[in-house]
Amino acid sequence: MFRNVTHISYHIVVVLLSAAIALTMPFMISAVARNLLATWALIENEKIFLAALEIFTAVVLIILFNYSQRAWKDKRLSRMARNAGLVLAAPLRGILVRQRVRRLKVEQAFAREVMLIGSTGLQTFVMPEGDLHQALQNCRDAKIMLLDPLAEGAITRAKSIPDPEITPEIVREQIIKSIEFLKGLKAAQKRIRLKLYPDMPLLKLAILGDYVFLRHYHTGLNVRDMPEYVFKNDKNQGGLYSPLYRYFLARWHDPGIPEYDLSSDELVYRDPAGNEAKRVKFGVPSG
Repeated sequence: MFRNVTHISYHIVVVLLSAAIALTMPFMISAVARNLLATWALIENEKIFLAALEIFTAVVLIILFNYSQRAWKDKRLSRMARNAGLVLAAPLRGILVRQRVRRLKVEQAFAREVMLIGSTGLQTFVMPEGDLHQALQNCRDAKIMLLDPLAEGAITRAKSIPDPEITPEIVREQIIKSIEFLKGLKAAQKRIRLKLYPDMPLLKLAILGDYVFLRHYHTGLNVRDMPEYVFKNDKNQGGLYSPLYRYFLARWHDPGIPEYDLSSDELVYRDPAGNEAKRVKFGVPSG
C-alpha cells in the first residue's frame, strides 16, 4: 500500500514539475532575449570589442582546425600500427611503459615456450633485474641464441660500442656467465636449448606466447638504449608477428649455427635435415 502511494506521488511530482517548467519557459526565453538585445545594443558600436571578438573567434577556429588535423593523423597512424600488429612502443626513458612491458613478458612466458635472439644475455636474463630473468624461471622450455664468444661477430660488436668498459674480453665473459646460468636452469630440469651464432647481431628478438618483443642493434649504441616494439599475433595477415616468428625459425634451423650442448660443453653441428653431423669441443676450432 505504502509502496503504491509513493509511486503515485512520484509521478504527480514529475508531472507538476514538468508543467511548471513548461509554463515558465516562455518568460525565461523572453528575459534572456531582452537582456541579450540590450547588451548587444551597448557593444555593437564598440570597435575594440568587435576586433577582440574577431581575434578570439579566429584563434578558436585555428585551434579546432589543428586539433582536427592532428586527430586525423593520429587515427591514421593508429590504424597503420594496428595493421602491423604493433600494440606498444616502449620509449628510452618511459619507466612506467617499460615496467608494463616487463610484466607482459613474465605473464606471456608462464608455462609457455620462450624464443630469444640476443647478444650476451647477461642483462637480459642472468641479472635478477633482467626482463627475462623471471620469465625463464617460469617458462615451459626455451630456445636461446647468443653470440659465439670466440667468433668474429662478438669481437666486432664489442669494438663498435665506444664505451671503454665494453671490450671483446668483457663480452666473452658475459656470454660465458650466461652459459653457466643456462646450465643451472637445465640442471633444475628446465628444457633449455642454446645456439651460438658467429655473425654481428642484428635484432634482439624475444617471442613469448602471442607477443614479439623487438629491438635492433645499432652500431655505437648499447641495445638497452634503443626503443622496444611489441607486436601481437592477432591473426592479421599484414602484421609483423608472423614474419618475425619465421625469421627466428630460419635462424634457429640454419645448419651453419651450432647448438651448444649444456651437458658436455660441445658444439653440435647438424645437416639441413636436422641430423647430427659432428661435435666439436667448445673452444676448439671446428676446422
